[in-house]
Amino acid sequence: MFHVKHTGKDPDMAKTIAIFNQKGGVGKTTTTMNLTTALSMMNYKVLTVDTDPQGNTSSGFGINKNELEKSIYDALIVGDDPKEIILTTSYKNLHILPSNLELAGSEIELTNMSQRELRLKHSLESVQDFYDFIFIDCPPSLGLLTINALAASDSVLIPIQCEFYALEGVGQLMSTVGLVKKGLNPKLEIEGVLMTMYDGRTNLSLQVVDEVKEYFKDKVYNTYIPRNVRLAEAPSYGQTIFEYAINSKGSQAYSEFSQEFIKRQE
Repeated sequence: MFHVKHTGKDPDMAKTIAIFNQKGGVGKTTTTMNLTTALSMMNYKVLTVDTDPQGNTSSGFGINKNELEKSIYDALIVGDDPKEIILTTSYKNLHILPSNLELAGSEIELTNMSQRELRLKHSLESVQDFYDFIFIDCPPSLGLLTINALAASDSVLIPIQCEFYALEGVGQLMSTVGLVKKGLNPKLEIEGVLMTMYDGRTNLSLQVVDEVKEYFKDKVYNTYIPRNVRLAEAPSYGQTIFEYAINSKGSQAYSEFSQEFIKRQE
């Protein structure tokens, strides 16, 4: 891992997408890691922003969180230039703004700051020109870190797992998106809804997909991410699914999803 030297500019600014669902365990980090990797392998320049104090996306890319000299905390709270903090990954076109536990206290520190909901947006402005896409992995909560992520984004990608109570909390999620759109970020849209942990052999999975489609209509992606042991194992080895098990169903699914994602951009 080493810091990125930014040279040259892309004419178009990056599209910024928050990967958000306040429920834990729905596949946010898995999706962040594998979608950004797949896009980087398609030659898009991608920045991953880890705003979860647990830093699972950072460690999933093989970063030792305990050895970070600086993290997103320094960009958000101290006001440091993210260009000094962004690290490379093992993929040429994929960079990361890493996180660690230092971020855990930031919610309290942000409370008394001016423009506290817009700190991340202002921070990322200096790197907008260097990427095609910026993906923000949100924490599983509705606090100020998540509000910062939504205020900084053009759109929201929502992973929903194919399990009982999948839609529980979705109303709350949508009202949060609505409040941010109304008060802080009028351009915020729903990018799409990704069904995760899908098992086509069970009625439950099929039922959940129907329910979610009824709610989100054509925002639901046609690609479903299967329940896959390899997908769950990969991050603990500091690897994406493409390094860990390239021939797995999980790898195939994220590859297909990234293509569908790009198609929808057109």
